[in-house]
Amino acid sequence: MLNYTELLEKNEWISLSVLIFFTIVILFNYLWYYSRLAFGSQKKIKQDDSLKQPVSVVICARNEYDNLEKNLPLILEQDYPIFEVILVNDFSEDESYFLLKSLSEKYNYLKVVNLRENVNFFEGKKLALAVGIKSARYENILLTDADCKPAGRNWIKSMMAAFDEKTEIVLGYGPYSKTKGLLDKLIRFDTITIAMQYLGYALAGKPYMGVGRNLAYKKDLFFKSGGFTSHYKISSGDDDLFINKAANKRNTRVAIDPESFTISEPKRTFSGWFKQKKRHLSTGKYYKISDKLRLGLLALSNTMFYITLIVFLAIAQSSLSLYVALAVFLVKLLTQLLIFYYAGKKLKEAKLFLYSPILDVIFAFLNPVFAISNLFYRKNKWK
Repeated sequence: MLNYTELLEKNEWISLSVLIFFTIVILFNYLWYYSRLAFGSQKKIKQDDSLKQPVSVVICARNEYDNLEKNLPLILEQDYPIFEVILVNDFSEDESYFLLKSLSEKYNYLKVVNLRENVNFFEGKKLALAVGIKSARYENILLTDADCKPAGRNWIKSMMAAFDEKTEIVLGYGPYSKTKGLLDKLIRFDTITIAMQYLGYALAGKPYMGVGRNLAYKKDLFFKSGGFTSHYKISSGDDDLFINKAANKRNTRVAIDPESFTISEPKRTFSGWFKQKKRHLSTGKYYKISDKLRLGLLALSNTMFYITLIVFLAIAQSSLSLYVALAVFLVKLLTQLLIFYYAGKKLKEAKLFLYSPILDVIFAFLNPVFAISNLFYRKNKWK
C-alpha cells in the first residue's frame, strides 16, 4: 500500500502528464492552424480579374437609423465598377424608411426592400437576409451589418480579390473599434482569438464558420445548400451555421488584407457583451460533430491547462518535475506570444500580444461560464 509521500509523488507525475497532454493539444492548434494565419502568405490575385465580377452587397437592418446614416454612404461610395446594395428594412419602427428613400433617390444602385410584417416563422434576421439574397441581381453576394463600416473605399475590391474560379465562399474579418478599459481588451482579444481559429482552420482546409459582419458567397451556393432552412428556428447562425454546412476545403478562401476589413462598435457594458456572447455561442451545438469535437477539445484544453497547472504546483515534490513543468509552461507561453504577435500584426492588433497571457487566463475561466449559462439560454430577438 502506498504511503502519503508515495501517493503525492504518483499524483504529481500524473498531473504533470495531464498538463503535458493539454499543452500538446494547444500547441498543435497554434502551430498547425493559427500559424497559417500568423506566418502564411495569401496568393495574390490580380485586381483586374476581381473587377470583372459584379457584386450585390446585402444588408439587413431593424431600427438602425443612426448606423445607416453613418455607415451606408461609406458602402455606397465604394471604389468598384459594378455593384448594387440591397438594404432590407426589416420591420423598422424608427425613421429608417425616410432615410433609405432619400438615399435611394441619390444612389440608383441602392435597392431598398421594406418588410412590412413581422413574420415569426423565421428566427432572427434570417428571413430578411434570405429576401435580400433572393432580390440580388448578381451572383456574388457580399454581406455586412448596418453597424459595420468598411475599412476604406476598397472593401468590395479586396473581398472580391479573394475569389477565383473555384471559390464559392470568402471569409472576411470584422474587428471592433478600439476604445479604453478592460472590456475593450476582452472584446478585441476574444475577436482576434476567434478569427485566428476560423481563418486558421479555413487556411488548413477545415472551414467551420464565418462572421456575418464580413462574408461573401455565391448566390447559387446559398440556394443549392438550402439556405437557412435547416436552422430557421434558431435566432443566430445566419453566418456560422450556413458556412458550417456549405464550406469545404475546395470552395473556401479567406481575405485578410486590411482593406477587406469591416469595423464595428463594441458593446459598452459587460451585460451587453455577455448577452451577445451567449447568443453567438448558442449555435455551436449545431455544428458538425467533427467540428464540435475539435473545438470542444481545444476549449477544454485551454481551461484544463491552468487548472492542472494549479493542481500540480500544489502537490509538486521533486525539482525535476518542477523544471519539466516550467519548460512546458515557457514553451506554451512563448509560442502563444509569437502567434498572437504575428497574427495580430496581420489583423492590425499586434499590441494585444502584450496582454495575451493575462487575457488568456481570464478567458480560460470565463468561457466555461458562457457555456454553462447557455444551458439556461433563452431566445433573444436579433433587434
